[in-house]
Amino acid sequence: MRNLLLPAALAALAFAAGSASAENTHINPSNGFISSAVKVPAGSEMLYVSGITPETVPGAPADRSFGDTKTQTDSVLKRIGAILTAQGYGWEDVVMMRVLLVGDPTKGGGMDFAGMMEGYNAVYGSLKKKPARITSQVAGLVRPGMMVEIEVQAAKKP
Repeated sequence: MRNLLLPAALAALAFAAGSASAENTHINPSNGFISSAVKVPAGSEMLYVSGITPETVPGAPADRSFGDTKTQTDSVLKRIGAILTAQGYGWEDVVMMRVLLVGDPTKGGGMDFAGMMEGYNAVYGSLKKKPARITSQVAGLVRPGMMVEIEVQAAKKP
């Protein structure tokens, strides 16, 4: 019995040591603006950031108090970046992003995907590791004039 326990214990230690040095694998064969998938190794430390909405723009008109889609995306990503940093994470640790966009009345009620992408690319344009992502249009958010809400999940080795 003792002869079986030692090899099992050594194998478990080797596995734990190997997984501690593992990193997220971002699958992005076309080097696009998102990863088609992200593989997170077992034992990773996870951070779930709630849906974050934009801050108001000082001096903006009441009907546009949060700005346009790009301005709102910049605001949201700045707030998420601060949360990531405070918790010891960076943008390349983000493995999943969910983007909710409300239709922009100045664009016929359709979501301003291009405006969101301008803000997104300001953060991710030069980074190699990009998150898997979904972008959806929704009917509304928690306050009138809000057009962007983003939530992320990040993972890193402990």
